[in-house]
Amino acid sequence: MLDIKWIRENEAALDEALRKRGAEPMAATLLALDDKRRSVIQKLQDMQSRRNAASKEIGIALGQKNSELAEKLKAEVAQIKDTMPAAEQEEREAVAALDDALSRVPNIPLDDVPVGKDEHDNVVKHVVGEKPRWNHSAKEHFEIGEALGYMDFERAAKLSGSRFTVLTGQLAKLERALGQFMLDMHTTEHGYTEVSSPLMVRDEAMYGTGQLPKFAEDLFRTTDGRWLIPTAEVTLTNLVSGETLEQEKLPLRFTALTPSFRSEAGSAGRDTRGMLRQHQFWKCELVSITDADSSIAEHERMTECAENVLKRLGLHFRTMTLCTGDMGFGARKTYDIEVWLPGQDTYREISSCSVCGDFQGRRMNARYRVKDDKNLKFVHTLNGSGVAVGRCLIAVMENYLNEDGSISVPDALLPYMGGITKIERAN
Repeated sequence: MLDIKWIRENEAALDEALRKRGAEPMAATLLALDDKRRSVIQKLQDMQSRRNAASKEIGIALGQKNSELAEKLKAEVAQIKDTMPAAEQEEREAVAALDDALSRVPNIPLDDVPVGKDEHDNVVKHVVGEKPRWNHSAKEHFEIGEALGYMDFERAAKLSGSRFTVLTGQLAKLERALGQFMLDMHTTEHGYTEVSSPLMVRDEAMYGTGQLPKFAEDLFRTTDGRWLIPTAEVTLTNLVSGETLEQEKLPLRFTALTPSFRSEAGSAGRDTRGMLRQHQFWKCELVSITDADSSIAEHERMTECAENVLKRLGLHFRTMTLCTGDMGFGARKTYDIEVWLPGQDTYREISSCSVCGDFQGRRMNARYRVKDDKNLKFVHTLNGSGVAVGRCLIAVMENYLNEDGSISVPDALLPYMGGITKIERAN
């Protein structure tokens, strides 16, 4: 969430930032709502002040034995008390209207973010590795998995409908190995603290990281009003919600391996075959909580941590700097890591690492204390996939495909595979 004081002082800058994002200008609307809020608050304060003053004047009038004036003042106080509930309700409504409008305003891109409309305007940051060269033809993951007998979409549809997958045997083991490998790498080599957190959260947690209210249709809700997490970013970031941290203890770095749940609203007809776009998938998430001075450097560090997963697996990828029109709602700058998928003959996003500034810190009311400074500051937050397990499984299957249809296990995963070095057809 943006600071209304900043918006009042930078009206043109906000509208220009929104224009770069492809959004309509909002500064005038927001300031009008703030003017309304200020006016209502002032009106209520004036009423309270007059009530208090009149109450004192009653005592003075009684002391002077001026009963007529005292009765007149009592009537005035009674009238103020009668009208105050309506004024208080008006104040609540004005504050809520402004807060709701502010909650729907996207974050301000950093100055070095390329300006553009969509993914076609993203810029290559760097490319790592080379595309595999084979004598045999590439295949898509669902062809490989079904031929091996370890990937079943029909049974998944019978259980849950479309956009679900059942993995069995050695592919299920390979998926589990990938998740464990990522988690171990981030905790032992990259300094993240492993967290086991809930998969269902309250409205406040979704609001804190920006999923609510704007993106409710992308989420799954339980019958008791909780939400299934679309990413562990929600729980890991909200660990510090409402807290005041000491600057010297920052950054905090958290990681979690969890299922994620997404309705995929608006993706009808996209990636309908296979397990590239699912309602439920595993992801290893990375979250950092930093101070204002460290967040940009932390963004580079986090992206490198995610890239190291693919480097260790020997997968070819490129890292893209997203343009203003392709960035997520809460991001100030985002790097997308796109892995090469031979079966599709294209790159596909496998990790998205974003720096959010104090955007989420404000929504969560999470602050930090600087030594010898009485003023508290909002924390800066970052999040990224380290990486999406299902898409990484797809990449391993397609890049390590052998001519006979088997899949070689990358060396980095061998310690997790119980002696299995090659995924072969089920008997």
